[in-house]
Amino acid sequence: MRSVQDYASVAGQDVVEHLRQLAALLQGVRIVHVNSTRLGGGVAEILRELVPLKNDLGIDARWEVVKGEEAFYQCTKNFHNGLQGTPVPMSEHLLRTYEETNASNAEELRSVLEEADIVFIHDPQPLLLLQSMPNRKGKWIWRCHIDLSRPYRPVWKYLRKFTLDYEASIFSLADFSQSLPHTQFLVPPSIDPLNEKNMDLSSERVEELCAPFKLDAQRPVMLQVSRFDRFKDPCGVLRAYRLVKAFAPGVQLVLAGGAATDDPEGEAVLEEVRFEADADPDVHILLLPPDADLTINALQRRADIVLQKSVKEGFGLTVTEAMWKGKPVIGGDTGGIRLQVVNHHTGFLVSSPEGAALRTRYLLQHPDKVQEMGHKAKEFVRENFLITRHLREYLSLMVALIYGDEERIKVEMHVNR
Repeated sequence: MRSVQDYASVAGQDVVEHLRQLAALLQGVRIVHVNSTRLGGGVAEILRELVPLKNDLGIDARWEVVKGEEAFYQCTKNFHNGLQGTPVPMSEHLLRTYEETNASNAEELRSVLEEADIVFIHDPQPLLLLQSMPNRKGKWIWRCHIDLSRPYRPVWKYLRKFTLDYEASIFSLADFSQSLPHTQFLVPPSIDPLNEKNMDLSSERVEELCAPFKLDAQRPVMLQVSRFDRFKDPCGVLRAYRLVKAFAPGVQLVLAGGAATDDPEGEAVLEEVRFEADADPDVHILLLPPDADLTINALQRRADIVLQKSVKEGFGLTVTEAMWKGKPVIGGDTGGIRLQVVNHHTGFLVSSPEGAALRTRYLLQHPDKVQEMGHKAKEFVRENFLITRHLREYLSLMVALIYGDEERIKVEMHVNR
């Protein structure tokens, strides 16, 4: 297990010392994070790294996961889509399942959650746990990773009432937040530069890890890494690829992703992508297992062009990962991608397959520009999106909630543009 000290080589010793100073104020504090899956998606990835680092700093931190049946996950997937603006059904049956599942999980987790000093509830899936904790001891924080800027109103009206008793909420961007009667913190997500997905790899190791996919080393590769989710627009990436191929016949496309245990739509979207690909031998659709971090690392390093053409995006950690590897990213002009892709500097923002194709062709024709923008992208991540910054802001907001005046203390990231 890595220690906080290991990050001094990337973030600097002064950053590590600051983390220790903050953690000294939280010794003996019991913290619990709750979400809906340990496998798949950015939330699980972040918790897998953050929780052990908090423990390394001497804080008693735990990670719990709520469990449910298929109807529960269908309901929460509808919530996710609805909160991002898509009209979705709100059946009484699914809502009852959602409420009953939260109540049964509350019984299983009661002793842990009621005794905790701080509880972080991630996204809508475990949101109702608070309703079943009348004897709770600590402060509860709702951490919303979703773009709530323009929610489908019936979904938000239903969920909002369950957020009102929380002491605070956390959003990734100010634009994502909604009016709530408590303190709101702004904390963008982050990547761990030392884990298998982001660690340095030799060119020989990259070649070895990519060998099973039989990519032609002499031809350029377009890549998108993401769950098979309509908001990630994999079919739009396929259309962009075909437009590029008309001018660069040798180009190859890799669509690589895995499944999240709390996403029941993934299989259907994967079939749509396969149908759209139409058995093109230069399109490689990879359904990767949850432990494929090294493979993703190698694919991102092997790629000539990295895309994340989302139409809605809470943040987009795959953008951060690629930028850390010195790749400019062609990203959808939406959500948290805008916070990372500084147009014409760390990548390009696009709103259509045609725009993605145009920017792809430009980068393929200007390798010097790729190198220049890739250098800027990596340094932008170093300054703003590493796990040490994320950990510092979590520690700071916990100190603020326990010791400070939460009406005056805010934790925000100031992006240097």
